[in-house]
Amino acid sequence: MSEKEQNFTGKKSTRRNFLKNSGLTLGGLVLGGAVTSLVVKNNDESITTSAPLHSENNHEAVNYNKALMFFTPEQYSTIAAATEQIFPKTEVGPGAEELLVPYFIDHQLAGSYGLMSKEYTKGPFYPNEATPLFGHQSHLTRQDVFVLGIKLLNSEATKRFEKKFYELEAEQQIEILTAVEADEVELKATITPSYFFKLLRSATLEGVYSDPLYGGNKDMAGWKMKKFPGHQMSYANMVEKEEFVEIEPQSLNAQHNH
Repeated sequence: MSEKEQNFTGKKSTRRNFLKNSGLTLGGLVLGGAVTSLVVKNNDESITTSAPLHSENNHEAVNYNKALMFFTPEQYSTIAAATEQIFPKTEVGPGAEELLVPYFIDHQLAGSYGLMSKEYTKGPFYPNEATPLFGHQSHLTRQDVFVLGIKLLNSEATKRFEKKFYELEAEQQIEILTAVEADEVELKATITPSYFFKLLRSATLEGVYSDPLYGGNKDMAGWKMKKFPGHQMSYANMVEKEEFVEIEPQSLNAQHNH
């Protein structure tokens, strides 16, 4: 073997040893430190996973939409409690929290919806004079409105019941939400309490009935309660039928099945 070939072989061996000894290889890929805790070496130095990510006893795969992008954990808990009262679980179907509506709202607020980056937001503002035709009359973004609204719910809960909003009984939460909707509480801001409630209610319903692509409407359960078919390729074979035709709903990801 020539000196050049020996040097080349030595370099490859050194790199292999580094990757193997640092525990960063798995299936030929270089992975981050978070994965290394899941791998162990057998006696023959082959790499295997210490536990499967999905076992036979695990009925639900990991849902990566269940991650916060904007809310703090306490803010999330407050919104989860409020949305559940706006759209509660009944005998008909799941409520907002089970449908992952709080995560839907969180993810929307983290983007252009929350920042209002696609809307005209410059002054002057005339909150007491402009009609609803003129739209939002404040410098506050939706992110700001939700943060203020969450503080309002918790401060009102503390004032009335000496607890955080998400710690209250359902009847107490409804009492506060009703007062917020009717502007019977004080909010020191350029918006009214009822404005926050309307925004929260609208976002809740959007999370219930939007495509699961956006993080809510888990398992299309919101659509199933309304017998809404979702995104179908065609209705040609049933459009002229006089009786109601119930169709299994499809999300936007159904395009991969055709």
